Amino acid sequence: MRLFVLKAIVNRSVPDVCATCHIHATCHQIEGKSVCICNYGFVGNGRTHCQDKDECQIGASKICGNHTLCHNTHGSFYCVCLDGFRASNNNKTFIPNDGTNCTDIDECEESGLCGRNARCVNTEGSYKCYCNDGYKLENGEHSFHPDENIVSCKEIGCGSPPEMKHGYIVGNYSLLPGSTVHYECKEGFYSNEEKFSYCTANETWEPATLSCKGVDCGVPPSVLNAHPASVNGTTYGSEVTYSCLHGYFIASGNQTAVCNAKGQWDGTDLVCKEINCGKPLLIPHTEMIWHNSTTLWSRVYYQCKEGYYFDGDRNFSECTIDQSWENITYICKEEELFSNLSIFNETCVKWQRKTGRLGVQKTYTFHILGQRWDEKTFSEDAIFNITTSEDSPKVCLDLNSGSNYVVNITTISSTNVTVSVTVAFQTKVKEAFNNVLIFNDTCLKWRRNVRGTDVEDRYSFHVQGQRWYQKEFFHEMTFNLTTHKQAPEVCFDLQPGTNYSVNISMVALNFSLLVSMTTRITDPPFPDVEFVAVKGSAPLLRLRKAEDRNGPISLYQVIVLPLGLQSTFICDSFAAATFFSNTADVKGYVAAEFLAKDVADNMSIALGDRHYYGKFYNAPLKLGEEYCVFLRIISEWNKVRTQSCAVWAQIENLSPTLQYMTAVGLGSVAAVCVILFLSFSAARSYLHNTVRSPPAALACEAVHLSATMDMAQTGITSSFLETENVSLL
Repeated sequence: MRLFVLKAIVNRSVPDVCATCHIHATCHQIEGKSVCICNYGFVGNGRTHCQDKDECQIGASKICGNHTLCHNTHGSFYCVCLDGFRASNNNKTFIPNDGTNCTDIDECEESGLCGRNARCVNTEGSYKCYCNDGYKLENGEHSFHPDENIVSCKEIGCGSPPEMKHGYIVGNYSLLPGSTVHYECKEGFYSNEEKFSYCTANETWEPATLSCKGVDCGVPPSVLNAHPASVNGTTYGSEVTYSCLHGYFIASGNQTAVCNAKGQWDGTDLVCKEINCGKPLLIPHTEMIWHNSTTLWSRVYYQCKEGYYFDGDRNFSECTIDQSWENITYICKEEELFSNLSIFNETCVKWQRKTGRLGVQKTYTFHILGQRWDEKTFSEDAIFNITTSEDSPKVCLDLNSGSNYVVNITTISSTNVTVSVTVAFQTKVKEAFNNVLIFNDTCLKWRRNVRGTDVEDRYSFHVQGQRWYQKEFFHEMTFNLTTHKQAPEVCFDLQPGTNYSVNISMVALNFSLLVSMTTRITDPPFPDVEFVAVKGSAPLLRLRKAEDRNGPISLYQVIVLPLGLQSTFICDSFAAATFFSNTADVKGYVAAEFLAKDVADNMSIALGDRHYYGKFYNAPLKLGEEYCVFLRIISEWNKVRTQSCAVWAQIENLSPTLQYMTAVGLGSVAAVCVILFLSFSAARSYLHNTVRSPPAALACEAVHLSATMDMAQTGITSSFLETENVSLL
């Protein structure tokens, strides 16, 4: 099955828009164009339909106002007031375009003595009540007295008229007996019955049932060379869409017909004409096979003339739905005996043969010339033929490795013209050496593929080294090695803790190999310290940064040992790296640890300041003890850890420092001053609140107070020193 899309070519005359306007529409000029617009009270497209707009659907309270009922009419509407209200214009019905509204009726003012909807008439010596016009007594009497019975006046009328399905009321009407209501069917509907209802004397509407039937346009009309593509019904407003038959196109007219209010189909003027593409395209260097058919999907085939070959997407063209022959890139080129020639698998060559004659054998002549620039005595010269009928011939040549070749391929065309092509081959050496091994961390050895028993090979080495932890570091060296050994070895002078890339190449054979080497780190530089020997107090030490010479510096540690254990300390032993404790018998400990990145050059370190450095506690030194202090530098890289140590300080007969003693003294003086001030304040208060004593008594009190203050000062000083001594032990 062929799938296609119809493309319409339509030539239409401009219609008179105003002549197509609906009966309930008016033609307007908008921006120089004629437009059909439905009249007030109607909605639609202005041409095929304008339906009555039911204004009452908006809601009576919105369009008529409060206390109203809304009644729709054909193209309009009207309003009435609810019971207990009356229109401000005193009419039964109104349209709220003049400010009319419904107001509450004041029954006391209207009825007076007679009640609601009634009036009072004086008689001789009395009065009677009569119902107002449009009202009557429920008991059928003409008059009444309000003292006789409880009676009321009921409005005369039939109430709201009945609704007509698919219809509406035309004009105004009354609810009084004898009045008539006129109905009309909505657009697209009709009625064969009377369209009136009457208010009878017994105050009912007749007839009780009214209805409008929908129009039906019946089966859509037939259109020449077309068929209905879609039909959504046959009632008013239904549409049918036509499509031209296969092989035809839309010449003019509308594709869509609409069922109108009169039961007729509008717009059935579609004209479909047969597709004709005319004479086919002419393509250079081709012969045409054609059956003289120019209708839809007709084909014309092309073939190349002798001496040409086809180079395009396909060899035929079709008549398309837009009445033109399909454009094709059909090209006939002169025959090519060599096309898309390429080298593969190093010593093989392939090409394409493009001719207009399939299966014809062709003979090719190969002339091979070979040389080696590193061996002047080497030379090759060979000639041979091959005959093939393949369109994509392939030939593999027997060539020596490590050589340069020039191959000339020649053949003769069908017109006895010699055609040739020249290609160059450069064969590679297959592994000049292999089995490269690293030994002793900085040495290489490998196995050589010998080309001759007495042939020496020359190797070129290019070595480059870098460190990630030392961006400015770069180590480079180049040298050559000539040897005839089958398993050569070479050792490099490499720096520790470095990543190296070693490029080994044999220039003669155009062969190279890249080797990666990583050297281990060695012990970091010996700590640069200024040895300090002191007695009586702990010195202030200064830390100097070390260079990343043998690997990345990772940590700095301050180690404190009893002076007697100095000779037994081993730098790379970490068994003594424990926390300080006042209760345990500790022989040595790490007082502080610093990350290398946190160390500043010439940084000050105070022993015993009771702070944590890293995970270690800088505990206070014990009075009277002797210590030896070490500085340890640690390097860590590639799971290797090394260290270097140096004696930094020696401390003998540790005693309280001058600053410590000054602090204790100042604290004692402050305590005494506080006690003196409190005592003096108490004595003054006492003297102020008692009878004045003789001078001798005052002198005794002063002496007693002075003695008391001296005792307090002595006790406080003694107590502070004891506490401090306990904390230092």
